[in-house]
Amino acid sequence: MLTILLGGARSGKSSLAVRIGERHGGDVVYIATSPRILGDDDLDTRITAHRAERPADWRTIEEELDLAGAIAAADAGLVIVDCLTVWLGNLLHHGYDEPAITTACLAALDAAHEVAGDIVAITNEVGLGIVPANELARRYRDQLGRINQRWVAAADRSYLMVAGRALALTDPGSEPA
Repeated sequence: MLTILLGGARSGKSSLAVRIGERHGGDVVYIATSPRILGDDDLDTRITAHRAERPADWRTIEEELDLAGAIAAADAGLVIVDCLTVWLGNLLHHGYDEPAITTACLAALDAAHEVAGDIVAITNEVGLGIVPANELARRYRDQLGRINQRWVAAADRSYLMVAGRALALTDPGSEPA
């Protein structure tokens, strides 16, 4: 089962993923996509907080680019991917263009559907604000919107997180007229 947790910063996505993992009752692998950045003390604090939130017996895979490979290697009853948002930023930082990003996204989705266990993928919604002032920020927002649409469409269930609460997302095409 593929579950997507979508929401803004500090909306409760990662905390819910941890709660799902704790309730899972089996082995959990946590895929962390954020690299450490020398001199970024705020990021170090966030990474430390995320590590402290996870149970010590969970295995962690730190992978900033090859998400498909990390998912395929996870071999667990539950895999938590945290997060697609940072993963996209890593791809852009390393010079991936739109076709390469699409290929990587589809490969990661294929890997997610091939694993025997469940997957919880975390991602941010960044398209609710004003249009970004620069081209790179607009490309990022647009690419993440497309990635989110693909992952949510492929998911068995998806939730929009707001203030620590989850709203189930439904396909508007499947609703009665």
